[in-house]
Amino acid sequence: MDETRIPILVGSGQVTQREPDPTMALSPMDLTAASGRKAAEDSDAGAALLKSLDTIVLIRSFSDTSWRFTCPFGKYTNPPLSLANRLGLENVTRHIYTYPGGNMPQWSVNRMFEMITRGEMEAGMIAGGEALATQKSAQRADLNLDWNEDPGGKFEEWGVDKRGWSDIEDRHRMTGAIFAYPMFENAIRVDKGRSIHEHSLEIGRFFSNFASVAANNPLADRRQGFTPKQISTVSSDNPYIGFPYTKLMNSNAFIDQSAAIILTSVAKAKELGIPEKKWVYLHGCADAYDHWHLSDRINFHSSPAMSKVAKEAFEMADCSLADMDSLDLYSCFPSAVQVACDEMGISLDDTRGLTVTGGLPYFGGPGNNYVTHSIAEMINKVRVRPGIKGLVTANGNYITKQSAGIYSTEPNKTPFAPKDPSIYQAEINSQKGPSVTEFANGKASIETYTIMHDRKGPSFGILFGRLSDGSRFIANTPDDVGLMSMMTSEDYMGASGKVKSVEGVNIFTPN
Repeated sequence: MDETRIPILVGSGQVTQREPDPTMALSPMDLTAASGRKAAEDSDAGAALLKSLDTIVLIRSFSDTSWRFTCPFGKYTNPPLSLANRLGLENVTRHIYTYPGGNMPQWSVNRMFEMITRGEMEAGMIAGGEALATQKSAQRADLNLDWNEDPGGKFEEWGVDKRGWSDIEDRHRMTGAIFAYPMFENAIRVDKGRSIHEHSLEIGRFFSNFASVAANNPLADRRQGFTPKQISTVSSDNPYIGFPYTKLMNSNAFIDQSAAIILTSVAKAKELGIPEKKWVYLHGCADAYDHWHLSDRINFHSSPAMSKVAKEAFEMADCSLADMDSLDLYSCFPSAVQVACDEMGISLDDTRGLTVTGGLPYFGGPGNNYVTHSIAEMINKVRVRPGIKGLVTANGNYITKQSAGIYSTEPNKTPFAPKDPSIYQAEINSQKGPSVTEFANGKASIETYTIMHDRKGPSFGILFGRLSDGSRFIANTPDDVGLMSMMTSEDYMGASGKVKSVEGVNIFTPN
């Protein structure tokens, strides 16, 4: 094979910042640049590799993604160029900033490997970083940091420019991950036939394994090694966020972390003198998405897209799940892990473990960039034991956008050539959920639900339900703290009642 068309990963770098003084801490971009330098050093080519890069992909920051994380200290108008300037990447001709999605690091690896096989690039970097812990600390201290930067120029954008919820869902406050994933969790619980208490203990049990990995990872943010009881027990230090999730079941976004990975062609790696012990190949990959809006899903305990992505990645790599020595399953919330395990036939007690980092609640949940960390860590894992294979899964939105990659130091036996995702996406699209009634009235039952909490306790409820004709609707519960409290202690899945549309908002009242 033409070595200019064989893609490999050659460098990985990660940084976790723990500077308590916001005025001394690195900004998000400086933090990201630090991991970029580490990735170059990791390759053994250092500055020479940085000077050879022609493409840079920066994963979108959370401050540019969600209203919950908007930065009050300014904005980078051209983020990839700001990063390139810090690293002296003078030869970069393509500056790319991704659209949101936890799938985007793996998705970008897949695309850049294809670009090398087509001769469209020789060397590139994928990087991202968050300084939300510093941002939050500065806000609490009423400090005014200056994170404004306008280097001029233009950049490309990769991914899908589309929010994860519909207008109907927006009216019912279903506008983010902390609202969506708890509803998946209750649906999973009923599918498994468990009580609220039994299922909470099960989550605590398997998530404590993630916490144990984080406890042994120097880069992890939470290294206490939480027990199942600590994770599942509701307390003042571990309150409900969105029932049935306690704080320790949620992705930990308020961290300062960055990661970068560098890829080249084999020819470029040889030219730069990068030793073969640093080379890592992508043997299989795939990308797909489930129906974009939760209202349109077949159910709330499965992911046809995850099943298809796993099948296609293993088929491309000519191997099976049994051939994987290391796994990192996307773990923003427990439901994401359980769905992935169910779709791929993985036990929650798999002896290989389900994470190489410690997972988003304990290692850290650096926005859209977590999977850059998991890929960087998987690179380290497969290098230590040459020839083994490691699987990384990535997830965007609300168990919506799925991506996967299979990594190994063993060279590919055939040219890198993933199947066009549109071929298998059509099959997923054809699996339609029930019709949706926008303005719902009449007798109905709950399909799944969550009760959101603030510092005072239950604040509002969101649910999906079914009308007597089988159609689905989204609704809120009445503004009744007593009822909402009861819905966290008693099982209201499948509960009957009445729904009424009031000024465009559906309100469901249980019998």
